[in-house]
Amino acid sequence: MPTNRNTFSSLAARRRSILSRAVHRAWAWVRETGAVTAQHPGRLRFRRIGPGTRLAFPQGTVFGEPWIELGDHCVIGEQVTLTAGLMPDLELGPDAVLTLGNGVVLGRGSHVIADTTVTIGADTYCGPYVYITSTNHSYDDPHEPIGRQWPRMEPVVIGPGCWIGTGAVILPGARLGRNVVVAAGAVVRGEVPDHAVVAGAPARVVRSWDPEKGWQPPLRTPAPVPVPDDVTPEQLSYLAALPPETPEVS
Repeated sequence: MPTNRNTFSSLAARRRSILSRAVHRAWAWVRETGAVTAQHPGRLRFRRIGPGTRLAFPQGTVFGEPWIELGDHCVIGEQVTLTAGLMPDLELGPDAVLTLGNGVVLGRGSHVIADTTVTIGADTYCGPYVYITSTNHSYDDPHEPIGRQWPRMEPVVIGPGCWIGTGAVILPGARLGRNVVVAAGAVVRGEVPDHAVVAGAPARVVRSWDPEKGWQPPLRTPAPVPVPDDVTPEQLSYLAALPPETPEVS
């Protein structure tokens, strides 16, 4: 009897192993087939989707694609929401509403909500669950439910080379300069100068670059490792999408 029980247990384990491999192979095929690229856009008809750009499967909510431009070699993670306009099937005019420059990375579960123009500069890397929006509820009338009051909209501009940490929120009217670091969980509004580090809610500048003195206050992290000459832009974008995605702001 113990021998039979061991035999059945071995068969069950082997069957489970086979099924597990089959499921993983099938899911890998689904993810590969469901990814959106310039060559295989599926149902999505973007205003532009550059070569090397890829939207991982499964995608989040996507609408207003005729007013969304995606640059070259962008990496869009799973469950990322990209929307242009307040709702689907609106006519938004002749110009792009949401623009991603070349090499932009949007981490898993991020949202970019462009009810008016949102521009994200080239080589900006966003960790997972970043929220960027050009619209917000108004609450001027204390007698009317907030959700029934017309929202306020202001353009958002994020300069090139920025690093936006996990869970950060970029509010309407925000204008980030070049190579800005946004700490995880920060809530950003208003102007942020070039080469600044911001943290907190609301975010404030906690470190900035001085051409003569360098970073002030000085960095306490090790010197950076140079990027090898043989690393391609695609590999850099892939590496940028990997953890950790929380900028060092100490």
